[in-house]
Amino acid sequence: MPDDGQPIIRNRRARYDYFVDDTIEAGIALEGTEVKSLRLGNATLGDGYARIENGEAWLYEVSISPYKWGHQSNVPPRRRRRLLLKKAEIRRLLRATLEKGATLIPLSIYFHRGHAKVELGVCRGKRQYDKKHAIAERDAQRELARATSERHKRDD
Repeated sequence: MPDDGQPIIRNRRARYDYFVDDTIEAGIALEGTEVKSLRLGNATLGDGYARIENGEAWLYEVSISPYKWGHQSNVPPRRRRRLLLKKAEIRRLLRATLEKGATLIPLSIYFHRGHAKVELGVCRGKRQYDKKHAIAERDAQRELARATSERHKRDD
């Protein structure tokens, strides 16, 4: 089981739908068997977002599936979870999200030194033409890599 900061769960859609301006690492307050379920990779970040309320950071709409052998100690999969941040970090995120169109999106969940961490991104939404441009750019990079690898094969 990876415990060295390698993402266990990634929100691949986030970088496609949003421009990521800044990232921050936060701890997650988990209950019951959520840690065991996370270690197995049973979570989805697709609809997740974070919000600052009353000086505390909260994570919403992140689904951590119930642990198969947990039974009574399982908690609801889509409950809100407290994010563990310092007050200065919370103030910085609050200032960043007050800008028009900025939101906090979870980019990945991983374990670092035995503690569950979430990578939050301060994001702005992309327009449809931005997404098309990103796809075209990625395809061009892929074509360039393919052409250079074929050239290297011919030279050998």
